Amino acid sequence: MYPIYLESFDNGKLSKVIEKTFKLLESCVICPRKCKVNRLKGEKGFCKTALLPKVFSCTPHHGEEPPISGYNGSGTIFFSECNMRCCYCQNFEFSQSGKGTEVEIEKLADYMLRLQDIKCHNINLVTPTHIMPQILKALHIAIPKGLKIPICYNTSGYELPEIIKLLDGIVDIYLPDMRYSDNKSAKKYSFAPDYPSYNQKSIKEMHRQVGIAQIGELGIIKRGMIIRHLVLPNRISGTEKIMKFIAEEISKETYISLMSQYFPCHKVKKTDPIGRRITFEEYQEAQDIMHKYGLKNGWIQEPDGLERFAGTNMKQNL
Repeated sequence: MYPIYLESFDNGKLSKVIEKTFKLLESCVICPRKCKVNRLKGEKGFCKTALLPKVFSCTPHHGEEPPISGYNGSGTIFFSECNMRCCYCQNFEFSQSGKGTEVEIEKLADYMLRLQDIKCHNINLVTPTHIMPQILKALHIAIPKGLKIPICYNTSGYELPEIIKLLDGIVDIYLPDMRYSDNKSAKKYSFAPDYPSYNQKSIKEMHRQVGIAQIGELGIIKRGMIIRHLVLPNRISGTEKIMKFIAEEISKETYISLMSQYFPCHKVKKTDPIGRRITFEEYQEAQDIMHKYGLKNGWIQEPDGLERFAGTNMKQNL
């Protein structure tokens, strides 16, 4: 069945995963932080979120990768708060400063249905990690009311692989970041010193579940994974090691979005190593590294800011 969560709803798997993950909130170990606070009783850990999810916005989004946005837009739900603390976060107003509105889980289900009603291609869950159980419960409410477009799990990649494993049979599309290959950089810029290890193990699990991105005739992704890699100044994102990992540990057919839009904001100072935009040469170097490891499928950004498919022919991957 498609989306795959329809089958998990029918056979009872979705209900079992919801029950299991809500129990994990009693002493929260949903993400690598493992704060062990009782969120069911209103306690808050690193993500500053108790039981109810907080939503910043719910809208069609046309600025994602072309197979995600398509022609009608991606049904994007931006969740407030995060389990990372990136000093350069462009969304810091709601990811770290708490802007947004707490919503009942039934309301979250209504948001999903509304996005489907206006013909969005998918439900794009941005920063879902810390409220994954609540999202699944909303999904369970929305399915009997007619929800039938795929879920896109849009994550920073700071995930526990054993938690991602629970999403097998529920998520059709993964859109994770691979942000760093170095523990020191991850700690300094995102307060997540163990990011590379958890990130790589989780990416492997996502690939095991959904495989290479399957792009349909209209250019819309139906299932699979697209990895995002944000190029940072002074090679801080560790592009070489990340591309090598993808090519050798995942697949050379993996779709990659090589992002050039970094700019210093939030807590970044001009004197910091990341206190400037990347240069054309730095982005070109990242692109060359990507191709050096035989990674041809994906999107690169031209100097005019437009995205271009970097592969030979998308139709070969139908």
